[in-house]
Amino acid sequence: MLKDFTSPYDATVVRLLNDAGALIVGKTNMDEFGMGSANVHSVYGPVVNPYDLSDKRVAGGSSGGSAASVAANMCRAALGSDTGGSVRMPASYCGVVGFKPSYGRCSRNGLISYANSLDTIGILAKTVNDCSDVYNIISEYDELDPTSIPVEFRNELDEKDNELKSKWQDKEDLSGLVVGIPQEFYVDSLSDKVVDVWRKGIEKLKNLGAEIVPVSMPHVPLALPAYYIIALAEASSNLARFDGMKYGYRSKEEEEDQLLFSITRSQGFGAEVQRRILLGTHVLTAGTYETLFLPAQKARRLIQQDFDNVFKQPNLLHNQGFTQGSAHILLIPSATSDAPILNNRGELVTEYMNDVMTLPANLAGIPAITIPFGQDKYPIGLQLLSQYGYDQFLQSIAQKLLIKTD
Repeated sequence: MLKDFTSPYDATVVRLLNDAGALIVGKTNMDEFGMGSANVHSVYGPVVNPYDLSDKRVAGGSSGGSAASVAANMCRAALGSDTGGSVRMPASYCGVVGFKPSYGRCSRNGLISYANSLDTIGILAKTVNDCSDVYNIISEYDELDPTSIPVEFRNELDEKDNELKSKWQDKEDLSGLVVGIPQEFYVDSLSDKVVDVWRKGIEKLKNLGAEIVPVSMPHVPLALPAYYIIALAEASSNLARFDGMKYGYRSKEEEEDQLLFSITRSQGFGAEVQRRILLGTHVLTAGTYETLFLPAQKARRLIQQDFDNVFKQPNLLHNQGFTQGSAHILLIPSATSDAPILNNRGELVTEYMNDVMTLPANLAGIPAITIPFGQDKYPIGLQLLSQYGYDQFLQSIAQKLLIKTD
């Protein structure tokens, strides 16, 4: 659809990196319009995991090309878009760090929209420090992005973030840190290898002095259906702009004007994008809107409340009636398995279910980071999550855990 399109301007995050002296060396392969979790829905073909080329494995999606580029030492860091885990899952599969900031921290101006309320520009790098360097450059307020966190509120979040971060900044251990382990993420599809790495992560945090507590998030099982209802509904609306009239691909078939729109979209969009547009359009139709879309939004609010209820830090977005939770941070797997074989992806439903570990953070808008923690033949990543706005605190804890792991 956008094969011959050249943007007349840079995305805000790219401009900020250029201004800081970064070298943009190329574009990376990804699932078309960010729709996929294996990076196989691309007009350029699938991305192969560079960790071991002897048996072709997926790099993860949708930002698999960015993860593969970092893993193959082609660049120090790469950008990706994270709508439901599209930065963190490839990071887990490729053995790199993948960070999704809090919603609104980094400008989305210039990012092609998939699902506006979920899309976040994320960072992939070999180390947490490299990730932090990029984050510090691109996490600026942008008046061109209506969802960008306002300066005054951003400063308030930074003050609280730095205050919590300073508690462990100069300490060798993590004594005093409370890490929550949500029982609802122990799902049937988790492989034994991932469960083993998760347990090792818990043990490592214990050895560093952290306190481990079980927590419950009863509405998290609703995240998968709620996410796909909301994301596909927003996608069907966002992708309506690709009509063959204003920019991008236009069918060369000479048909009556009223058919140009449908022919262009049938030829210009890939099968997975068409599938999601159709599903999203169905969700927004009369009747279905009330029975699917509105309940999904209610489920999203309940999931946000679950996160607020388990964190010690209040959510400054909506801290009315705040009840302090028991954990500073959560530890969960990033994916249900290591990288699957490229030619054995299974059913589409299975591919959709692979996001079950990552998408709750997008629904809540909170920061999440994947770090490589273990491996069988292929890497397996663990994921740390924290309260909305505590991005630098989250990175600092991930840095300590990654250094100690190495």
